[in-house]
Amino acid sequence: MDVDQFAFDLPADLIAQFPPPQRGQSRLLHLQGDTGLIRDLLFCDLPDLLQPGDLLVFNDTRVMKARLFARKETGGKVEILIERVVGDDQVLAMIRASHAPRPGSRLWVAEGVDAQIVERVGEMYLLQFSGACRALEVMEQFGAMPLPPYIERPSDAEDEARYQTVYARALGAVAAPTAGLHFDQAMIDRLHTRGVRSCFVTLHVGAGTFQPVRSRDIDHHHMHSEWYDVPAATASEIERTHQRGGRVIAVGTTSLRALESAARNLPMQAGSALTDLFIRPGYQFRVVDRLITNFHLPRSTLLMLVCAFAGTRHTLAAYHHAVAERYRFFSYGDAMLIDPARSDVSSH
Repeated sequence: MDVDQFAFDLPADLIAQFPPPQRGQSRLLHLQGDTGLIRDLLFCDLPDLLQPGDLLVFNDTRVMKARLFARKETGGKVEILIERVVGDDQVLAMIRASHAPRPGSRLWVAEGVDAQIVERVGEMYLLQFSGACRALEVMEQFGAMPLPPYIERPSDAEDEARYQTVYARALGAVAAPTAGLHFDQAMIDRLHTRGVRSCFVTLHVGAGTFQPVRSRDIDHHHMHSEWYDVPAATASEIERTHQRGGRVIAVGTTSLRALESAARNLPMQAGSALTDLFIRPGYQFRVVDRLITNFHLPRSTLLMLVCAFAGTRHTLAAYHHAVAERYRFFSYGDAMLIDPARSDVSSH
């Protein structure tokens, strides 16, 4: 498949630069993948679209203050985006500098805090913080919230709260699972009162989620790896939901990737692993029955995932409708509730 099959025109002023005043004050586009039917709703309408016995699966990852500003030994400025903590004092990171730093050189973050470049690992670098400096403590003290590149402003104090879900727990992501940003505790309570159950997975979203597809033929694209965990209690809850005729609803593409990765070989396997699962049209879904997600970048792997779930034609028609109706796009934007194209989703 050609990457241009997943292109659409997006006016820059539709890219949300700030969150809405309150969580949940967003619009909701409901897409039925089997028919292509579109409904323009509000996110507060979500409980009316779910049924008792349905199961929401949230990603409880928490975003790290993963953006650090440093200087090289020569004095040049450097921006560090930490991708993954791999030890108490070691991280994998992307580095933006005028000249690529060399292994063995040091980057100065603050007085008494520096990191040595151990080696290059693909497009990233393995860094080791000096002395008693622990990676998470360095980020917490000196780091900034790593807003996506299409948000063209520095992060501020409000982002430290609003670029986290209300249920964020497991520290380790460099980008938020943005479908979950719409949920406040009042909405979660309304859903529970309606008989909609919930459970959690963890997938630490990496900076690779923003990397473009560089191959014209998407079958040649290699997905970045991300760490996920599916607890045994979640796997059991999903099995019970399907046995009772309920629907498993992934809150975000990250929850969906975690669940489908754990179910590559049925039955679903609880536990932790790295996944590089690339979901694109033709993929047969094993677990997820509905998807809540934001609007995604043109030609992105996330848009390809949505096309796999709802069908490419219906998905792109919904995106064109969203542009015409001036929905807000990307991380701080509006949401979609998607029912699958029946031929693309296997029965349980």
